[in-house]
Amino acid sequence: MARQDPTSIYLAARALMQQQQKHGLFPRIIGKGDNGKRLADLLIRMRTEVTAGEASSIASPSFLGLAPSSTVDSLIIIDREVDFPTVLLTQLTYEGLLDEVFNISANQTEVDSSVVGGAAPQPGQGGSASTSRERKILIDSKDPLYATLGDSNFAIVGNLLNKAARRLQSSTGRDQLAAKSTAELRDFVAKLPGYQAEQASLKLHTSLAEEIIKFTHTDIFRRSLEVQQNIMSGLDPTTQHDTINELINRDVPLSAILRLLCLESTTNAGMRPKDLESFKRTVIQAYGSQHILTLSNLEKMNLLQPRGGSGLGATPAAKPGSVTNYTPLRKSLKIWDDEVNEAEPNDISYTFSGYAPLSVRIIQSIVQKHTLANAIKPPSDPRAAAQANPLAQGLRIFDDASKYVRGATFDEKQTGEEKAIKARNMLNGSHNDGAKTIVVFFLGGVTRAEIAALRFIGGKLKEVGGEGRGSRIVVCSTNMIRGGSLVDSAIEAAQFRA
Repeated sequence: MARQDPTSIYLAARALMQQQQKHGLFPRIIGKGDNGKRLADLLIRMRTEVTAGEASSIASPSFLGLAPSSTVDSLIIIDREVDFPTVLLTQLTYEGLLDEVFNISANQTEVDSSVVGGAAPQPGQGGSASTSRERKILIDSKDPLYATLGDSNFAIVGNLLNKAARRLQSSTGRDQLAAKSTAELRDFVAKLPGYQAEQASLKLHTSLAEEIIKFTHTDIFRRSLEVQQNIMSGLDPTTQHDTINELINRDVPLSAILRLLCLESTTNAGMRPKDLESFKRTVIQAYGSQHILTLSNLEKMNLLQPRGGSGLGATPAAKPGSVTNYTPLRKSLKIWDDEVNEAEPNDISYTFSGYAPLSVRIIQSIVQKHTLANAIKPPSDPRAAAQANPLAQGLRIFDDASKYVRGATFDEKQTGEEKAIKARNMLNGSHNDGAKTIVVFFLGGVTRAEIAALRFIGGKLKEVGGEGRGSRIVVCSTNMIRGGSLVDSAIEAAQFRA
């Protein structure tokens, strides 16, 4: 899952090429990461092959598709390998914690019926315990309540649920109904199915939130989150080793321990060799000798490696572009915010209660140009006020920061075939200067918290006078991912016999 094989890159390129044939060429392909660069190169090569294979007829629909799109502004490709820590961190949005606790798959999750209540058994169905205990829950973005809760930081979900409960109570209370006229009662009865659906949704999400609270109030969760926050804020990671060793001694699930070790490694260009060897011995002694293979797998995935050593993924002297250096990025892209506002967020850092996902910051530096520049510079800075070219400012931020981020940087423009451009202009009339779509493609998986952050940026773009003139962001990915699934893919399930 961490390393993208040629087949997955090819399939991603083919899917994107199909979109180009349908909507027109991406006028610009920009992004970060070695595998992302391979994807961009393959996409451009596919476009050349399609052009060469086309008949000379200008009326060919697929030929017309090779003109630059009038509705798509750009394609931004983010290679997962440039930012592993965002995946390894615990997601702190409501939807993210639902995924952490219940594991969302295909917008569904299975929850014990004792938590949310079970559906009535159907005639003719067996009543086995396995089928009666679990209930499938649809994570439906069309649910108005969930649309409000999903991207919110979990710290304020309780208040949002209370507000929804009070609003429903005031709308359906006995005193309110008694004061209504006949016409008003008729309208109320018409709206009753909607009220009932809201009440069912409120009951469901209150039950789910209560279960998540049980998870977040455990001492193990709090200690793990404390280690994560300290590492991401830039504290010396070795000061967290005692806590990690304590969690190992308390027999915390191996996946949780490996997430913390991999987080330290990926944010600090590896771990000190002596510390890494010590943790390896401790893990093998505590969880079993089969995890020699687990640790080897993590090293191959570049998730757990010695700093500047000779490991499988280590890079001597950490050459620029070989690893992501988070130390300068904390300032240049402001990926850590000590004054995060979770209740009324003004920045994407609310999704992790202080940490702004690097992957999304990179996208933001391209898309939300001037806004990000103001977030990094104090408003009183005269240079910020005098900035006359937000586009140039945004690209400068991206270029300056990209040298600290692992992998290749690429920025390709696609002008299309001259005949195709003329033909499209003849068919479509003048060039469409209205709102355009920005396609963001994550190669190697995207987390639900990252999607929440991108929705936040998309909301800013839609505001009147926003930088994107109403542009919208469409998120695509090879798959959904979370820290548990990433680490679990490396864990050796078999046990060695003595």
